[in-house]
Amino acid sequence: MRWNNRKATRVQFERKHMVNIIGVDGTWRRSCILLDASEIGAKLEVEGSIDALKAQEFFLLLSSTGLAFRRCELVWVNGAHVGIRFVTEKTKKNERPGQNNHLAPAQ
Repeated sequence: MRWNNRKATRVQFERKHMVNIIGVDGTWRRSCILLDASEIGAKLEVEGSIDALKAQEFFLLLSSTGLAFRRCELVWVNGAHVGIRFVTEKTKKNERPGQNNHLAPAQ
């Protein structure tokens, strides 16, 4: 399915899929519900404060043991919902120094 002008097809989950996000430095952790996901990003509902997300970059832990994870960056915030982009070598190469590629208007 394509919503709005999304670049990738997203999968919505019928049941709650609990995940965690954790700071790159390991100093914070938040429980989340994975609402939808694609090859390039996801939409999460964050439980608790989203202040820690100002760090812009974090890990999405997909398993309780932490063995399945993706490095992510914050794209947008709308209340408790956040949009994230999975960080890859390709996305890092496309960024220009000094350019704020992280925040876009809430969707």
